[in-house]
Amino acid sequence: MPVTVPPISERIRSLATSAAPTHVSLDGSAHATRGGVDGDGRPLLLVKPGEPLHLVPAAEDVVVTVDLAATRTLGGVDHPRGLLKMQGWARRVPAAEARDAAVAVAARCPDEALFAAVEGGPRAPGLFRVDVGYVIYLTGQESGMLDAEDYLGTGPDPFLDAAESMLDHVNAAHRDGLRRAVEALTGAPAPEAWLWELDRYGATVRTGAESPALIRIPWPRPAAGPRDLERALVHLMDSSR
Repeated sequence: MPVTVPPISERIRSLATSAAPTHVSLDGSAHATRGGVDGDGRPLLLVKPGEPLHLVPAAEDVVVTVDLAATRTLGGVDHPRGLLKMQGWARRVPAAEARDAAVAVAARCPDEALFAAVEGGPRAPGLFRVDVGYVIYLTGQESGMLDAEDYLGTGPDPFLDAAESMLDHVNAAHRDGLRRAVEALTGAPAPEAWLWELDRYGATVRTGAESPALIRIPWPRPAAGPRDLERALVHLMDSSR
C-alpha cells in the first residue's frame, strides 16, 4: 500500500520548524517566553534579566518544559496548526554559538534584545537551548508522544522550504482553481478552500469557514524532489479542467 502521509516523526519535525515557543515551565512555575527552533529541532529561548532561567549558571542545565505553537496565516488570520510540549534540559548557548542561535530565534520572533544577547555580559539577555527528552504533540487530528530518539533522529520533510513557497503562492493567487479542483475530486462543495499542508506525500486542503474540515489528497507516488512536487501540485490544480 502506498504511503499517503509523512511518518509522524517527520511531520512533527516539520511542524516544529515553523513553531515558536510560547511558555516555559521551570520548578513548577510557568511564564511566557520567546524564541525559535534550531536546525536540529531543539527549542531556543531568549531569556531576559529577571526571568528564572537567567539565574542558571552557564555551566549548569535545568529541567524545563517548553510549549510551542505552530500556526498558518490564511487571509491575514492566524489559525493553529499544532501544539507541541517539549521537556528537556535547558543550558546557556555557548558564546561561540550565540550568533547562529540569535539568527534562528530572529526567524520566529525578531527582538532587539538578541543583539545584546550576542554581545553578552552579566546583565544581558541570555540564549538557552533545550536538549529534548520527549515531545507531546496535538495537531487537531492526531495526538501522542515521541521520545528523543524518534524526534531528533528524524528530519523535517526534505522539500519543506520549496513546499511552503508553493503553498503560499497557491493561497495568494490560485484559490479559485484549488476550490474547483477539490470539488471535482470529492464531488462536494469546497467553500473557503485553502492549501493547508504540502509535502512529498500529498496535500492537505482546509475547507469551510464555520466548521472547517481537512481533506487529504495523496500523490500517486511520493515526490522525489521539488520539481516532482510542483508537477504533482499542478496536476492537482488541473484536475478540474
